[in-house]
Amino acid sequence: MACRVLGQHRSTQRKAPAITDDEAALVTDVVALAIQYDRYSYRRITAMRRAAGWTVNLKRVERIWRREGFEAPAR
Repeated sequence: MACRVLGQHRSTQRKAPAITDDEAALVTDVVALAIQYDRYSYRRITAMRRAAGWTVNLKRVERIWRREGFEAPAR
């Protein structure tokens, strides 16, 4: 109804991404662990964060990992 009043199509409306309050702390934590344990991948870092009590998704840590410029360790 609101889209019709505004004259916009429904497919143009998107939800704003929800940024959590702990994002900065998680980024700092992931970067610190990635530097300290340079042979670990984002999967192991995710497991470490979950063991420490964080509620994190593997995809979320992978996004941070790639955005910060880390790469998977070579075999």
